[in-house]
Amino acid sequence: MSENSYPKAFIGCNATIADTNLCTLDTCCLAQSSFLYRPNYAGNLFYTIFFAVFVLPQLALGIKYKTWTYMISVILGLGVEVGGYVARVMLHENPFNNDAFLAYLIMLTIAPVFLTAAIYVCLSRIIILYGEHLSPIRARTIAIAFMCSDSVALVLQAVGGALAETADTPDDQQTGTDIMIAGLLLQAISLCVFALAWAFFQSRVLRGPTDQTPDRIATRSRTLFKAFQCGLLLSTVLIIIRSIYRVLELWGGFSGSLWNDEVDFMVLDGAMISLAVVVMTVLHPGPAFGVQWIESSWSNNTTNDNIGARSNTIGTAVASRKEMEMDEFDRIEH
Repeated sequence: MSENSYPKAFIGCNATIADTNLCTLDTCCLAQSSFLYRPNYAGNLFYTIFFAVFVLPQLALGIKYKTWTYMISVILGLGVEVGGYVARVMLHENPFNNDAFLAYLIMLTIAPVFLTAAIYVCLSRIIILYGEHLSPIRARTIAIAFMCSDSVALVLQAVGGALAETADTPDDQQTGTDIMIAGLLLQAISLCVFALAWAFFQSRVLRGPTDQTPDRIATRSRTLFKAFQCGLLLSTVLIIIRSIYRVLELWGGFSGSLWNDEVDFMVLDGAMISLAVVVMTVLHPGPAFGVQWIESSWSNNTTNDNIGARSNTIGTAVASRKEMEMDEFDRIEH
């Protein structure tokens, strides 16, 4: 928001109304609401419909290819995004609706956490598809570690948002804001570490050797699978950009210029997450992996490892038995 538009938000302020929930656009100024602007109706309605529409292809692809964890994570993220933008549409009608503001603040802050959870699930399967021996840490452990980090970030953002909005004093509000910033920073750092871990794993892939199972070789060589990996990396970068923006936005406080500039929000939050959702839908892991999505799951990989271990044990036992028989045969001959 430009400096020339700031005074407009203070026109018509009413100091006699202590509870801003009782304010209306006729009785109070925008400076008594949570923003120094009135949320744009058309823009926020567009994002509401946009995220709602993408639930359908995610549901269809998830059911068709049985990518259950990915599907649930993305749809949860989309649902929370829809709820957040519905709240912003309500704030257009009544900028003084504190309940709508709280819903917006929490929902649009935590929604990308569910999208990153879906990304982490994909990495674990990529590792198994190339060969878990190439990773110094098991795929299951990596995914669980990142998901735990995401869960902590989600809790921090939700709790911080609730504290910031319901605070009775400026100090309490700042405490809530700081907790939100901590959650967003944790999310951004986790995504950066994820990108580095992926880059490290890909360097190991280049040095090989990779899993030589024919079906896995065929999947890895497909153009669609390579495009899917590029899309996953692009989605990660887009969410990192959004997370950094939200950190800077909250760092400046609710009276800061970033917080009170809706254009920045629509581009650096709404557009970044929208693009990430488009990429995560168009380059969906289902068509990219095919049947290997299920074959590369943790449970199947654990089962295969156990079968391999049992086979090695049986093979060793048979070899030992044959060696004993040969020794016995030599003893009888002599």
